[in-house]
Amino acid sequence: MNDFEQLVERVAAKAAESERLQPPVSAEALDEAEQRLGFRLHPLLAALYSKLGNGGFGPMDSLLPLTGSPNPDGEETAVEGYLGRIPAADTDTWWSWPKGVLPVLDWGCAMFACVDCRSEDGTVLLFEPNAISGQDLSRAWFVDAGSLAEWLETWLAGRGWYEEDIVDEGFDMAPWPEASARL
Repeated sequence: MNDFEQLVERVAAKAAESERLQPPVSAEALDEAEQRLGFRLHPLLAALYSKLGNGGFGPMDSLLPLTGSPNPDGEETAVEGYLGRIPAADTDTWWSWPKGVLPVLDWGCAMFACVDCRSEDGTVLLFEPNAISGQDLSRAWFVDAGSLAEWLETWLAGRGWYEEDIVDEGFDMAPWPEASARL
């Protein structure tokens, strides 16, 4: 068993406590989602959706469903969220969303945790629109964790910045260095 499988098992054990955990997606649904997105999910994210559940786990038991109907709280699916943020090719807009960056968790106040499916490690990014200055979207992107595995380990350990009892006066997320090039 590799570390990847062990991590999925540990996430599954904690997710079993969630009342919001949805059944896993089928291989066909995963393939269809990737075709609609135009890119493959990071392998760890694909394993979570196909082996563990179609959302309802992770920080705040709130990983978005990959596909299907919005979850009971009315949140959009990750696929619809991504596709809805990509402007049409013929649209003249300053707005853009980086290709391959899938929103996976809605923090509220228009902030999202996203997985960069084009990065080898599946960098987890925080999209924080309140940081936008003028029309510079690159200022809204921050690195939450260097990898999806690291982000999950932080959640499993109860050490995420989003935990109620975590207070770090000096907390400051690093800007995403690729933002300007990817927008």
